[in-house]
Amino acid sequence: MSQYTPDSEAAVEEIVRAARARSEPLEIAGGGGKRALGRPVQAAATLSLGKLAGITLYEPSELVIAAKAGTPLAEIEARLKQQGQRLPFDPPRLHRLYGGDRDTASIGAVVASNLSGPRRVHAGAARDSLIGVRFVNGAGETVKSGGRVMKNVTGLDLVKLMSGAFGTLGVLTEVTFKALPAPETEATLVFEGLDDHQAVACLSAGLGSPWEVTGAAHLPAVAGAPARTLLRLEGFETQMAYRGKALGDALAGFGGCDILRGADSAARWAAIGELEPLAAHDDEAVWKVSTTPNKAPEVAAAIRAATGARLYYDWGGGLIWVAVPAEGDAGAAAIRAALSDAGGHATCMRAPDEIRAAIAVFEPQPEPVMALTRKLKETFDPDRVLNPGRMYAGV
Repeated sequence: MSQYTPDSEAAVEEIVRAARARSEPLEIAGGGGKRALGRPVQAAATLSLGKLAGITLYEPSELVIAAKAGTPLAEIEARLKQQGQRLPFDPPRLHRLYGGDRDTASIGAVVASNLSGPRRVHAGAARDSLIGVRFVNGAGETVKSGGRVMKNVTGLDLVKLMSGAFGTLGVLTEVTFKALPAPETEATLVFEGLDDHQAVACLSAGLGSPWEVTGAAHLPAVAGAPARTLLRLEGFETQMAYRGKALGDALAGFGGCDILRGADSAARWAAIGELEPLAAHDDEAVWKVSTTPNKAPEVAAAIRAATGARLYYDWGGGLIWVAVPAEGDAGAAAIRAALSDAGGHATCMRAPDEIRAAIAVFEPQPEPVMALTRKLKETFDPDRVLNPGRMYAGV
């Protein structure tokens, strides 16, 4: 397979135009760490954005940072940290899921897959902090959307559209984010021994309290370790003792709690964001299951009964990470059956190529929505040059 490594937006345009003229589909890659996310792409060549890197704008006083799509996430986070700032949505690397070096994860891949960590429950998804994009469409034309400020949008919001499009509508070349000040410290309340229903009730109560919970996860019991239910607080050191006690008192009906502080709390949430509690084996498929928190325990129970899955909850119970044997349909039918009454959607985040080629990796869409998806692909990439079939077969 050929590989193109452009170092400028103009070079990306040229490569896409040439590929279109040759009817040569391209697989789009950033650092290359997320190529196993989505359906396998049947392409004659790879367009790698690793050389299209560098921070192009940083205004600390305006809380705005822009970077070329191939810029390592680690570089952006380090630059923000120098000014006491951060990206709001806790972006994960998922290198334990896909392999590779955690420091090669690119900001373009984060945007293309709309990856968000545990803080999403408080700060929103990656697309909610994204305020500008530049991308090259399937005709080899550069499109710019958004800017340096958050504002209301009428018509088609291309910034939000490109986040989560998995490179099927355009090749991202530059992205602009709104940053936020980083907190002085953090603390995590840890309740032990709650079952899934009790845990989700505890998480919901914490998120509904006035104490600004920024992380809410439940790790069911495993051999040698009790179930743990975690709620994170972030802010000034002078606030933390008061807010931690107030939240603990508000949740006293769920039992006593321990408190992790500072670096211990940060390490625990970093592990949760990188799926370490799932401890997924190489021979397991991994699913991301989203539903309403009050229905999550029933959904989880049904998945466990049908597949023997191991799992844990994030986002207050609204997200269930699931590991099942990577055989047959990797649990696709059972997982989606469990969601049929509760509502929600499931995405296969990892499975062997042959399984991902045979199942619906992303939640199947109703036909009217699928027709719109096809129309968008036709509009932005009429000859299906960019990541064809990455999200849906034939699109």
